[in-house]
Amino acid sequence: MKRMIASISAVTAVALVTGAPAHAQAQAAPADPVKAVKSQFVPGKGVRFSDRSTMIEDGQGQPYLRRTGSFQFGRGGIVASDISSQSAHPADDRLNPHVPERTIRIGTTSYSQGGTYRDQMPRGKSWYKDPGGMTGGAGGWFSQLVNVAEPTTLTSLLKGAKKSRTTYSGTTTFGKLAKVSPWFRATLPLRSSDKTVVTFKLTVDRNHLPQRLTTSFPVVGIFDSTGWEGKTISVETRFTGWGSRVSIKAPPANKVTTKLEDRDGL
Repeated sequence: MKRMIASISAVTAVALVTGAPAHAQAQAAPADPVKAVKSQFVPGKGVRFSDRSTMIEDGQGQPYLRRTGSFQFGRGGIVASDISSQSAHPADDRLNPHVPERTIRIGTTSYSQGGTYRDQMPRGKSWYKDPGGMTGGAGGWFSQLVNVAEPTTLTSLLKGAKKSRTTYSGTTTFGKLAKVSPWFRATLPLRSSDKTVVTFKLTVDRNHLPQRLTTSFPVVGIFDSTGWEGKTISVETRFTGWGSRVSIKAPPANKVTTKLEDRDGL
């Protein structure tokens, strides 16, 4: 009898031990996308993403911008980003003053290279430092304005959104985003109307982390100009490598300037 009890105890102990990891895994993948994103906030970790922007007019879409980038996390959320952008047709970069462009942002300080700054750099310098700079330079205006790696932004989007299996869809506005999103405020510090409606569709993966985000908004929400009337920007963002190691550093100090000038006037 003692042997039988000992055997049963041993089997029970093994079952408890082997069952623990499965339970732990279930706990590590919260069903709530906001909690799932917060669980990724580990210093030195992050996520990669890519954007594809399309300009739509009269129902016809034309590829406009492409971006690749990464977010580095700290315990409280995003602490740094590194984003590069170019025209959807690189040969046309010379026709678009916004690209090619790269912006590194650490805290609230941005370092920008190329784009609208390319002809304003002092000789020997290639990066412009702005203590309160934008997240993605001028190209960011035509790219992803909605950052679902921000818990406050994601919470705002999901409130009232329609859910279908792993997809959430709905609308928000520039004004709502400006209230909850540091990313939006830093990406689009100036805009023509906070009433501008942004349509979104978010798909999450099996761990309930953002996988694909599409948004669209009228360009006149940014520029109140007749030249932009009837034009809409549609952006598709895909996220990969949640929890991967990400280390974003400032450019070499000897390549950085805080003053812009007209090189032709030197």
